[in-house]
Amino acid sequence: MPREKKIIQKDDIMPLDVYTEKRIELRKNIVDFKKNRIVSLGPYAIFYFESYETMLAQIQEMLYIEKGGYEQLKDELSTYNPLIPNGKELIATLMFEIDNPISRAAFLSKVGGIEETVYLRVNDEIIKAVPREDVDRTSTWDKASSVQFIHFNFTEDLIKKFQSNGSEIELGIDHKEYSHAKKLSKENIFSLATDFN
Repeated sequence: MPREKKIIQKDDIMPLDVYTEKRIELRKNIVDFKKNRIVSLGPYAIFYFESYETMLAQIQEMLYIEKGGYEQLKDELSTYNPLIPNGKELIATLMFEIDNPISRAAFLSKVGGIEETVYLRVNDEIIKAVPREDVDRTSTWDKASSVQFIHFNFTEDLIKKFQSNGSEIELGIDHKEYSHAKKLSKENIFSLATDFN
C-alpha cells in the first residue's frame, strides 16, 4: 500500500469478491501493521494512530460487513479520509475502553473536555492535541465521549526532531481526573515517523 497517499479513492477499494477471498490474509497483515501504532495510557485510554493503511482496511471491512455498495462507499470515504495524516501531522483515534457500562458512564461523566488535555512532548516541546473540529466530543453537560479523534500538528523542525534517533517522545493526558504520560517506544516512533512526508 503506497505510504505517500493521503486520500482513499474509489479505485483504491477492492471489489467485494476479491476482498472476501483475501480477507483473512489482509486482516492479519493490518493487525501486524497496527501493533506498533497502538499506545495504552493509564488503565482506560488507548490511542490508535491512524494512516492510509488503517483507514483503507477500515473502509474495506465496513463494506464487507454492511454490503452497502457505492452509496455506503461515499459515506465511508467522507468519514475516514479526514483521519489520514496529511504529511505534517499525526492522527489518533482515542478510545476509553471500560467494559462495565456503569463504570464507563461514571468515568466519562468526570472527564469532560479531556480531549483538550492530550499532548505529545518532543524533547522539551509540547504539541497540544487538536480535537477533530466537525465532531463535538464533550456534551453540554460535560460528559466526554468514549471515542475521540485527535490531531497533532507538527512544524518542519518538530518533524525532524521526531524522526531523529535521539529524541525523547512522550504521549500524555493532563486532565485533573485522568493524568498519565508514557514515553513512546523506538518501535512506536519508527512506525509513526513514516506518517511525515
